[in-house]
Amino acid sequence: MGKIKAICVKELQMYFYSPTAYVAFAFYFLASGLMFSLDFLSFPVVDIRPLLGSILVIYLFTIPLLTMRLVSDEWRQGTDELLLTSPASVWEIIMGKYAAALVVQLVLVVGTLVYPLIMSFYGDLDQPVLWLSYLSLFLLGAAMMAVGLFASTLSAQQMVAGIIGFAMLLGLWMIDWLGESLFYSSREWFQAFSIVGRLSNFNKGVLDGADVLFYVTLIAVFIILSVQALERKRWR
Repeated sequence: MGKIKAICVKELQMYFYSPTAYVAFAFYFLASGLMFSLDFLSFPVVDIRPLLGSILVIYLFTIPLLTMRLVSDEWRQGTDELLLTSPASVWEIIMGKYAAALVVQLVLVVGTLVYPLIMSFYGDLDQPVLWLSYLSLFLLGAAMMAVGLFASTLSAQQMVAGIIGFAMLLGLWMIDWLGESLFYSSREWFQAFSIVGRLSNFNKGVLDGADVLFYVTLIAVFIILSVQALERKRWR
């Protein structure tokens, strides 16, 4: 546990040294602030869900930027050999890096709590809908971070890793649309694997264990894939 914590702290420090991370944060908060201004200040409806829908789209561009350097930067700087021969196991390395990504994801979520605070001055928010929608926002972001981490293990070039991560997230994002458009008879099967479609119950104020399990399973799958990808590089 101590090794995971040490790697997590080191990765968090690297975020503060990375200009790309500052660009991603700036884009995220500027874009979400703009969407809030357009959606709420122009048409003041006390409902957080339209804004969260916009934030989900912003995630699609922000998260690949925040995760693309997690592993690929080690290859680029030549520190991969030092990292892989350290006392930490590959599992601890991946978990430490993912823990840092989770902390960053929490910052993204907490940073947008200012918007429902502003809305509360105009009326009462539906509390179950509000908090379950934010839970879904965190779970979706955590799953997307795991996908981005895996993409980062696939290339030594940060931009290539970012593009791979974006493509994978876009595929998971559009899987229900593909089911509707190309495989209509199997659309329900495709919808079950949609990272966006699984948010509908949360946005209604309903906590369904199957939806939570879906995101947790997705996180576990991509963490395992990341470990396997790093193990393969370790023994080359």
